Amino acid sequence: MAESSEGEEEGKLSGGNHQLVVDDDLCEMAKKAAWSVSSCKPGNGVVSLRDDNLDTYWQSDGAQPHLVNIQFQKKVKLQLVVFYVDFKLDESYTPSKISIRAGDGFHNLKEIKSVELVKPAGWVYISLSGNDPRETFVNTFMLQIAVLSNHLNGRDTHVRQIKVYGPRPNPIPHQSFQFTSREFITYSTLR
Repeated sequence: MAESSEGEEEGKLSGGNHQLVVDDDLCEMAKKAAWSVSSCKPGNGVVSLRDDNLDTYWQSDGAQPHLVNIQFQKKVKLQLVVFYVDFKLDESYTPSKISIRAGDGFHNLKEIKSVELVKPAGWVYISLSGNDPRETFVNTFMLQIAVLSNHLNGRDTHVRQIKVYGPRPNPIPHQSFQFTSREFITYSTLR
């Protein structure tokens, strides 16, 4: 799994996986969210990002940055963003620089990752973990994915799918606290 670097530093990602592979201790969180985009061509809106069909795509329509906003009703823990892009099919519509921001809402978003993509084709994984091993997730009400530029100086963008993952809820019921690391869950007991 590839990951980007922290904050202002840029990580470069190339390639991409054609199969979506995610750890068992993560669950898809995006179904609990309200999704919106900054712009779209008719028929290529936010629904195309969530339809589990790699032949459809969101296509922006307008000036950059192109934004995907994911808002939750309550604060959630997010650990991984995965999106499907394909330079071979989309060429100048393929994102080349992406910023991921988190916050309580539009008013206080802060960049947590900046990633440069090099001709990606497939699923691209971006970990939201920090440099400190204790920072395994981001606790937030809102996540924003901003496409800052495209390959070949393209204006509009194509993103075929986006998935957002967080730690799986506590597998041990009736426990007043919740373990989030696999190691702690392994050593926990039922009484």
